[in-house]
This record gives sequence, structure tokens and C-alpha cells, in this order.
Amino acid sequence: MRKYVIIGAQGSGKGTQSRLLVRDLDLVHISVGDIFRWHVQHHTKLGAQVRRTMSAGELVSDDLVESIVRERLAQHDWNYGFVIDGFPRNARQAEFFLESYDIDGVIHLDLPDSEVRRRVLARRLCARCGMDYNLIAHRPEVEGRCDVCGGELVSREDDTEEALAERLRLYHEKTDPIIELFGRKEFVFTIDARSDVHTIQQEIRTRLGLPDYTRP
Repeated sequence: MRKYVIIGAQGSGKGTQSRLLVRDLDLVHISVGDIFRWHVQHHTKLGAQVRRTMSAGELVSDDLVESIVRERLAQHDWNYGFVIDGFPRNARQAEFFLESYDIDGVIHLDLPDSEVRRRVLARRLCARCGMDYNLIAHRPEVEGRCDVCGGELVSREDDTEEALAERLRLYHEKTDPIIELFGRKEFVFTIDARSDVHTIQQEIRTRLGLPDYTRP
């Protein structure tokens, strides 16, 4: 069983790299962001709370994230292991994770703040079906329209310069100590996230001693 944590700022490619690992290794991808987005799209009470928080450029509270992760991990559908992103959020949670789940490695996707801004501010979301786009790497065939359903592409509510600057400040404030803690236990593998998707995936596998990556 393999259990990995993947850490990186918004736009660093955590979801993409996690999905490629999951595809070949029979792992389960547990994404805190995806769980929250599901709640927002389905207009749940939790989704409304998350939407208000993110629109203000703030991070969802650590306690709420922890409760969501505990509930998800309790489902025990990860027979061969998991890749989790968006957690842990503080040193206490990191210690708990190390003690409870025998982590095999922490993948740190390192991306300069300037590149984070460039990538995040180019993101678009279909207002109808929720399909994600990025005007740098994944442009629609018809400008401003979703390739799947034809819906209008819009910026996310929280993808503004001001909100992003606050999220980056909070990210570094909370995440740098976690990386340092994991690093003291020799778990962290730092990967330059400025390369292309396939190069990054192969680098992750090489560093973790996993089978070579084959492009889909």
C-alpha cells in the first residue's frame, strides 16, 4: 500500500499529477478542493460557507478541512493507497498524519509566486457544466465557450489579484512549516513544477522509486 501527500500552491498541478499517479497505481485521489467544489456546485450548506470564505480570499478553516478529511479517509475505499492534496494544513495535522497513516512520501510541487499568478489568473470555468479550462494550456475551440456543452466560460469568483495575493500569503504562512516538519523526517521530495506535465510526472516517479511513466 502506498500513501502520499502532494503539496503545492494553486496552479502547481497537484490535481493533474495526482490523477496520473492514480491512473497507473490503483490509488485513490483525495482532493479537499474537489470535495469543496462538489458542495459549491450542488448548493449545499457547506458549499455556501466555502463560497463565502473563498470569495473573501481566505482559506477554509483548518478544523473544517480536518473533519472533511477524517470523514473521507474513514470510507476505507483506498485498498492500494491514496494521494491526498489540500491536507494537512498545519503542523498539528501533519504530526497526526505521520502517526496515523505511515506516509510513504510527500511530493512538494515548487512553483514561484509569479508563475502561480500567471496560471491561476488564466483559469476559466464553464458556468453550465463546471468543466475547467486554462487559457495558457487548455484553450477552448471557440473562445469563451465550453467545448463540452457550449456554456459560457467565466473566471472563478476567487480568482482575483487581491484574493490570490491573500491566499498565497496564507499558503506560505501555513505550508512552509509543514514542509519543514516533513523534511526533518526525510519524507519530502521537492519537484520543480515549472516543467511540462509529463516531465514532472516522470520526475515524481523517479524520485519515489515508482514504475516509469507512460504517456496516455
